[in-house]
Amino acid sequence: MQIKHLLNVCFFAVFLFLMEPAMAQNKVITGKVTDKKDGSPLIGVSVVTAVGASGGAITTADGSYRISVPANAASLTFTYVGYSNLTVPINGKTQIDVSMESASKALNEVVVVGYGTQRVKDATGSVASLSTKDFNKGQIATPDQLLQGRIAGVIVTPGSGEPGSGASINIRGAASIRAGNDPLYVIDGVPVSNDSYAASNAASPIGMSSARNPLSFLNPADIENISVLKDASASAIYGSRGANGVVLITTRKGRKGQGIQFSENTSYSTAASRYKLLDASQFLKAVAATGADADAINKGANTDWQDQILRKVFSQNFNLGFGGATGGFVYRVSGSYDDQNGIIKKSGLKRGTVRINATQSLYKDVVKLDLNLLGSNVKNVYAPITNNAGFQGSLIGATIGLNPTYPVKKPDGTYYYDGSSLNPVDMLNNTWDRDNVNRILANLGLSVKITRNLTYRGTYGNDYSLAKRYTFYDPRIQGYTSSGNIRSKTTPAISGTGMGAVQTVKLGNEITEQTLTYDKKWTDNSSLTILGGYSYQVFNNKNFNDIRFKTSQANVLVKNINDFQNPFPIFGDTTRSKLQSYYARVNYSYKDKYLLTATVRTDGSSKFGKNNKYATFPALAIKWKVMNESFAPKGIFDDLSLRLNYGKTGNQEFPPYQSLSLYQSDLNGGTTQLYAPNPDLKWETTTNYGAGIDFAIFNNRVTGTVDYFHKSTKDLLFLNYKAQPSASTAQWINLPGDVLNKGWEFGVNIAAVQGSKFTWDINYNMTLLKNKVKGFENKVVQTGAISGQGLSGAFSQVIQDNYPLFTFKVTQYAGLDKDGFGIYPNGIDVQTLQGSALPKFTASLTNNFTYGNWNLSVFLNAVTGFYIYDNTANAYFYRGSLLTGHNVSTDVAFTNENPLNSGQVSTRWLEKGDFVRLSNVTLGYTFQLKNGKFIKSLRAALTGQNLAIITGYKGLDPEINVNKDINSVPSRGIDYTAYPKARTYTFGLTAGF
Repeated sequence: MQIKHLLNVCFFAVFLFLMEPAMAQNKVITGKVTDKKDGSPLIGVSVVTAVGASGGAITTADGSYRISVPANAASLTFTYVGYSNLTVPINGKTQIDVSMESASKALNEVVVVGYGTQRVKDATGSVASLSTKDFNKGQIATPDQLLQGRIAGVIVTPGSGEPGSGASINIRGAASIRAGNDPLYVIDGVPVSNDSYAASNAASPIGMSSARNPLSFLNPADIENISVLKDASASAIYGSRGANGVVLITTRKGRKGQGIQFSENTSYSTAASRYKLLDASQFLKAVAATGADADAINKGANTDWQDQILRKVFSQNFNLGFGGATGGFVYRVSGSYDDQNGIIKKSGLKRGTVRINATQSLYKDVVKLDLNLLGSNVKNVYAPITNNAGFQGSLIGATIGLNPTYPVKKPDGTYYYDGSSLNPVDMLNNTWDRDNVNRILANLGLSVKITRNLTYRGTYGNDYSLAKRYTFYDPRIQGYTSSGNIRSKTTPAISGTGMGAVQTVKLGNEITEQTLTYDKKWTDNSSLTILGGYSYQVFNNKNFNDIRFKTSQANVLVKNINDFQNPFPIFGDTTRSKLQSYYARVNYSYKDKYLLTATVRTDGSSKFGKNNKYATFPALAIKWKVMNESFAPKGIFDDLSLRLNYGKTGNQEFPPYQSLSLYQSDLNGGTTQLYAPNPDLKWETTTNYGAGIDFAIFNNRVTGTVDYFHKSTKDLLFLNYKAQPSASTAQWINLPGDVLNKGWEFGVNIAAVQGSKFTWDINYNMTLLKNKVKGFENKVVQTGAISGQGLSGAFSQVIQDNYPLFTFKVTQYAGLDKDGFGIYPNGIDVQTLQGSALPKFTASLTNNFTYGNWNLSVFLNAVTGFYIYDNTANAYFYRGSLLTGHNVSTDVAFTNENPLNSGQVSTRWLEKGDFVRLSNVTLGYTFQLKNGKFIKSLRAALTGQNLAIITGYKGLDPEINVNKDINSVPSRGIDYTAYPKARTYTFGLTAGF
């Protein structure tokens, strides 16, 4: 009923828009306010006229404003804290664009917060914001790549180097064991689901593929601002969705005179690093050195199998936008096309998007109707790479372990196959695996200014996606001789029969929100803002699978599911959950000295047991602007503020129906109880408190922040597996104990040189983090599955009391004895606790230079204090592999290791992951166009990404996180035959018309 009611109101507003009469009592002036130094938009600038303008106007996220002024108004005055006031004569103009000169930077920026905007100077909580000038540049597939390494306390770890791959994003540490650690994403006011839209290829004979990035449908070039709400006082307005922080994404809006914008980027990518494997000659010598018969496995070729699957590729990206404003109508329409080719053959991502952002103001801005609409189509092309392949390996595993003397093909033209080792070229060319994802994200909003101080806003948001993944295996593919099992039914082997699969995923997310906002300002610089709201959200998830075997065409890679003769029963699941919320927030500022923010939100979720469906999450924050006191040390500080905050947030990111008795039908006609009911299942709750300092010194040339934070997560949601036999295999429970995250964040901006022609700005941030599990009693949870021959059931990580999450627990290794066998001081079967996969320190340094029309940006980031388990080396790179005719890396081939030494899971494969990376370098030139009638602006830039890395890690890249969960408990910091990362160079042109 809420959605239906809101739609009726919105359609009525559309009718008013179409019937709006022409009103000429006042004159409307529009324009944009930018920073004089770099042309970036200024958000929150106050625009007034001396004779009154009904309260004036405030610039929006792109710096634009619209103000209605009396016909006799002579001038406009622009004011913004930290910038020089500016008065501009009107002189009959209806568009006035201005540039303001800034004396201070970071503390005067405006950030987007929940249900509004706020200056950093006025923020009581910990909020960070990035605009387009701060984003990472170059080939960007997903929005998380824009902010990777840029914000203190935010760690982005990509799952692999595959285009569109998922990433782990932690804000101030990982807090949950099972309910998810990713933040909530809010795009133009719509909270979107973190569920992966793409099927994970359950039909694959070599294991499950990693999840895709849930934000890959969004064109990064459409994004104008990303704000991160880090503590509870900032994120509590989102209550149950804000336990892991909130990422607010604001897309570009239109303005008067915006015109046409076009950009094109061409990228060249190559593998940043490769495995150092033996060539044919080295391989035969190494095999002979083990005592094996090298002649028996020598097939005469010298094949570099990495060359067979890797490639150097070009990718392109095109963006076209058009915006403007006429009367009370402001709009922007944009379209984009990305064709990003992966460095592994037959992999990549193609994306097309169309976006419409529009706002219509009616009746002297009393009524506003806005629309944000995105249509997106993403096509992923997959190489046969998985995260849990068996001993034969998926594509990467087969490549690095294969005998280099094997030819790619036999003399008869068929692919060479030795009866056990998969041929990676065969895998690539006889597999066809891709998906097609259509997604629509829409947000319709209506604002009504009921009185001068009271505003109503209603919104309706809809996020819908339909994904189909098509996977086909040629019957001629070799090595897939094992049968499988899906829901208790045996599947036939693929080799000799072929297979086709169509997997469909439908995701739906509808939300309606209604808010009332009261704003009041007094002449003594005091102000009060009260927000009250109601939210209702429904999530739908449907998936079904059509798998068939035995094609009628034995010598063709068939790509039509209907051609396969033996269908498997169609199976799938449907889930539905609901979230209802009531929330309120009060912002009070007394004489711009003492600021208070109080928030409370009550959430009800259908996921929880009947006894605990609702929970309340409060938060409180205060700020003292010391420099506004008469006794402030003005000779030392230009700005000084102190902050304190406390709050609670919740987590309900786990599957629906888990508090009930859940049954599943198998494909043989039987029924299995999956989960036992738990009516007392309740919210996982995170309690935050912290303190912060904001400062500016040296005439605002140096600005910075220091924050301390402490997070404690209780009532941990966990899927507890029961000892068998039992009526059900598992039950969702709330575990005792806390997951603690505490640490410090530091950020500083330095205007090192501010000359008329040359400038140099420095930005540095760092985070110190400690993570520990407390009160976990005697519970030990295993995760971090290790793959490889003879390693079935092996694990590498535990969650245990008094240790950080994702602590490695493996056998201690102390080198080789005189006979070449491993030395295990505590015993080969005794596992000991080691370091954690969670970093203790992160930092980034950005240097921005300008010289005339040239600009140069150099970005480095560092991560230390964490460990990586190299499962790739554990599975493939030990000398015993040579005995079975498999290749190894050059560093183990000629050691004194006994070929009979086992590949025990141990500290032999556990390494420190510390690194410093030259992540991004951009050199740009802005052309000075005199009297440009057609081209108004033109800029060219060259960007290099992942240019160099300093690390002691022996694998391809220490910034890796392949999902190796056990019983759905996520792992962290495990490297297993992952898609390698690319080094990319991008040349881009941006033009305005």
